[in-house]
Amino acid sequence: MISVSGLEAIVGGYHGDPFRILGPHRVRKVRGKPSWEVRAFLPQARHAFVVLGADVLPMQRLHDQGFFLAELDGSPQPYRLRIERWHGAVEEFEDAYRFPPQLSDFDLYLHGEGTHFETYSKMGAHLTESEGVPGARFAVWAPNAEVVSVMGSFNDWDIRRHPMRLRTGGVWELFIPHLTEGALYKFHVRSRYHGYRQEKTDPYAFFCETPPRTGSILWNLDKHQWQDHAWMERRAATDWLKRPVSIYEMHLESWLRKPDFTSLSYREMAESVVQYVRAMGFTHIELMPVMEFPFSGSWGYQITNYYAPTSRFGVPEDFMYFIDCCHQHGIGVIMDWVPAHFPKDAHGLAWFDGTALYEHMDPRKGEHRDWGTLIFNFGRNEVRQFLISNALFWLKKYHIDGLRVDAVASMLYLDYSRQPGEWVPNQYGGNENLEAIDFLRRFNELAHTVPGAVTIAEESTAFAGVSRPVYLNGLGFTMKWNMGWMHDMFAYFQQDPIYRKFHHNHITFSLLYAFTENFVLPVSHDEVVHGKGSLIGKMPGDEWRRFANVRAFLGYMFTHPGKKLLFMGSELGQYEEWNNDASVRWDLLQYDYHRKLQAYVRELNRLYRQQPALSEVDYHWSGFEWVDFHDADNSVISFLRRAENPEDFLLVACNFTPVPRFRYEIGVPEEGFYQELLNSDSEYFGGSNLGNGGGVLARPEPRHGRPYSLRLTLPPLAVLVLRKQRG
Repeated sequence: MISVSGLEAIVGGYHGDPFRILGPHRVRKVRGKPSWEVRAFLPQARHAFVVLGADVLPMQRLHDQGFFLAELDGSPQPYRLRIERWHGAVEEFEDAYRFPPQLSDFDLYLHGEGTHFETYSKMGAHLTESEGVPGARFAVWAPNAEVVSVMGSFNDWDIRRHPMRLRTGGVWELFIPHLTEGALYKFHVRSRYHGYRQEKTDPYAFFCETPPRTGSILWNLDKHQWQDHAWMERRAATDWLKRPVSIYEMHLESWLRKPDFTSLSYREMAESVVQYVRAMGFTHIELMPVMEFPFSGSWGYQITNYYAPTSRFGVPEDFMYFIDCCHQHGIGVIMDWVPAHFPKDAHGLAWFDGTALYEHMDPRKGEHRDWGTLIFNFGRNEVRQFLISNALFWLKKYHIDGLRVDAVASMLYLDYSRQPGEWVPNQYGGNENLEAIDFLRRFNELAHTVPGAVTIAEESTAFAGVSRPVYLNGLGFTMKWNMGWMHDMFAYFQQDPIYRKFHHNHITFSLLYAFTENFVLPVSHDEVVHGKGSLIGKMPGDEWRRFANVRAFLGYMFTHPGKKLLFMGSELGQYEEWNNDASVRWDLLQYDYHRKLQAYVRELNRLYRQQPALSEVDYHWSGFEWVDFHDADNSVISFLRRAENPEDFLLVACNFTPVPRFRYEIGVPEEGFYQELLNSDSEYFGGSNLGNGGGVLARPEPRHGRPYSLRLTLPPLAVLVLRKQRG
């Protein structure tokens, strides 16, 4: 029987067990037959009826807010509800409260254990069927909630109409019949604590409204027909550590804007971006975060919806089309992924059920005050599972080729950017975040079960073994950004060349540790904003010297061991710092210096992809040999790069001053003619066209401990790459 308090709780929207009241219930026996009641809360209805086949039974209004009841002599299954709205319209529909539980006990057990690594297939909102009726299944984790209800465009955003069923482990679920793709929804969470009430976006939503709107959108992700089978097969058989990897880092919103300053759509990018990146010779693009985020000024690094590509540029299948198009043209797609922290926006993960559910309660562990964000609680099963499932979601459902993990250093250390007394030591008294380290290892183990997928760490400290396998006590990343190389190189090139001899160690130091990790050499977005100057803006001298310095910088970068990453606009010599509200300065290509620098980057990529010596042995000392690094007075260095076949080698000579060096002797291991494959001072690249006439013949005169030597002309502020011709 219905108690008065139970009825009031239903109409008031605070009953924690709605299935105990609503739906069909057997109540007593009459003349030996079971008697049933069908109860429904229908505040939108003036009159309500139960439809059983051809019979239409009126329901009694028990509460003026719209609680109805019908008494039946026999079983009500199956039945439908019919209502007459106050304005006269008649509707007929299935009752959400006649359907059984949707998630299996095994799913709930794995969820609580934290081992359901495809939990996105169960949690969130899914178009499905129950007992042959189409609709949507909703599930959300909120263990400290008193009531969770689904509100949306289908129920007039009334938080009382669709309260959910509480299952084991704090998971709430509900099947709502008849819902179709495109329905807007949120979860209304009423906490047991602090009087907390909040409308929340779905943490597992596949699609969301365009900010500043915050609703989740019911969506089917299985519509796109993938055409990248050949790419996926090649990727699975590729060892990227031994292949050229030249990454073009992009911020989609500001790569190219239309005349009205709006951004391209995903499908428009599939045409323009793919065409450009392919023509430039890059092997991969890296997308700054595309998961839904509320504030454009965060560049995507403050995510509220980890499973939804931002709706700023289109629907999910449009983003799939973009990735598919990249793959069909031989371009890999890496995404920035941000498991380190999340924003405090009220509709997001923060304080989700009125408690610190995804974050730590203690701000000494749970808050990045510098960034105004919250830190995930990596020690909690469900949180680790949420993040690992998210990584696998992008790799599997969207065919993403790799994840670049943002701010890894902030995850590894409990005292990251904190003063004494502002952090809590681990159980052993140290500053390592043991839970985060365990999470990263498990993430990498599972990510690498996806054939050909790579993971890349943005990690700026000397933490050992970031890109070493977990079974060797490493973190398990495929690669790691070499932040030390980047800072040393910028420190060196910002010097006036007359002083570079006093800073010679900046360009040689990286080779002391170059093979301790699988490094990527980054020139990222972080280095061309906030007063740091653009790439060309970091260079000293007049315009000619600035462009020559950039060419020398990039020439050394592309011949130095390690994979490559270049942020958009740097290949043009854009003077301005990157502005996320503007576009790359494509108009600069009308000027020779900028157009020729772009041609130089294109040639670097061609050479890099063509010569195995520049990529096959990036991570072992056998792929690199110094010829001479002692000539600090002239700021000249020379070295060899070798392929897996050690007889296949390149000689690289760098002159980092604007003074040409004539008849400069460099030792080589073999006799023969050395062809000049690259001269960054070529007039085709905007240089002075000083060089060696296409090549030099080695002389049998020992130099630098080698039996032969070349007598070269080293152009000013230039890099030469030479290769011995073989019959």
